[in-house]
Amino acid sequence: MTRGHQKLQSQQKNAKKQADMKKTKGHDQKKAANAALVFTCAVCRSQMPDPKTFRQHFESKHPKSPLPPELEGVEA
Repeated sequence: MTRGHQKLQSQQKNAKKQADMKKTKGHDQKKAANAALVFTCAVCRSQMPDPKTFRQHFESKHPKSPLPPELEGVEA
């Protein structure tokens, strides 16, 4: 165990190290994934990242529902 001045130095060094780690850790994958989910199905409210996936979802899960207008020109 350390005492006195050495203990204070160790605590300061550890606090600086923790602060630096906190700054570099800024990227949150969960927020980035939610931002990438752009298209939302009007029937079941599930979210898809791109129109091709959205069209495949809509054709397989909701075949009796009419195709939304934003998916008319998209190829699956």
